[in-house]
Amino acid sequence: MRVWAVSNQKGGVGKTTSAVALAGLLADQGQRVLVVDLDPHGSMTSYFGHDPDTLTKSVFNLFQHQGQVPEGLAAALLLDTSHENIQLMPSSTSLATLERQSAAQGGFGLVISRALAQLWNDFEFVIIDSPPLLGVSMINALAACEQLIIPVQTEFLALKGLERMVHTLNMVNRSRKQALPYTIVPTLFDRRTQASLSTLRVLRRDYADHLWQAYIPIDTKLRDASLAGLVPSRHEANARGVLAYRALVRYLLAQALPGKEQVA
Repeated sequence: MRVWAVSNQKGGVGKTTSAVALAGLLADQGQRVLVVDLDPHGSMTSYFGHDPDTLTKSVFNLFQHQGQVPEGLAAALLLDTSHENIQLMPSSTSLATLERQSAAQGGFGLVISRALAQLWNDFEFVIIDSPPLLGVSMINALAACEQLIIPVQTEFLALKGLERMVHTLNMVNRSRKQALPYTIVPTLFDRRTQASLSTLRVLRRDYADHLWQAYIPIDTKLRDASLAGLVPSRHEANARGVLAYRALVRYLLAQALPGKEQVA
């Protein structure tokens, strides 16, 4: 099982779209993929047709046992999606209360890691969609993953969110045995705007060591896929955005397995 987290301390950067697109492309290859929604807004949960306001079982249930995860609980939370090779561990709005509970109890940082350990033989990939705020959910995502993907919208304010995210990552790395690899992914790129062009230049100048050198373009087909509840590659396989995410998957797999040719 390989665990990737998609995270940024700024909303609206294409985080959920990136998580779903990557999951879809891996699933299209026949990989068994689990997507985990750790955002109280439940965007990924809603994407696949479930209502985070009404779900009685969600990832929130994992945090109700003093930091432990009872055997079988993780599997009991899984929901099917529109893709036969993807299952969802959904979010619920109850997650918004998690910070208050964790402050009172503590010991919540490895809950998702413990839940995934129960599912280790059931999936080849896990994609975690984390919230845009530093807190228990994001810490769980960073602790559980082996590769961090940071989508960054190509506009000035998004650079500030990236600075905060890298600072958070540096803090987390002090408590890890080895530094967490991360890849910065420029998103929502519009070559017609000076903002996109100048932001991409800054990213290539200041973050070259961790930057995927290509970008995800603005593509209305990605939004259309979300309205249909389909992963983008199942909605329109040759859309510009899908082709870009396909290149990103190849890059990420090559980073994980250098020297091996991957198909996506």
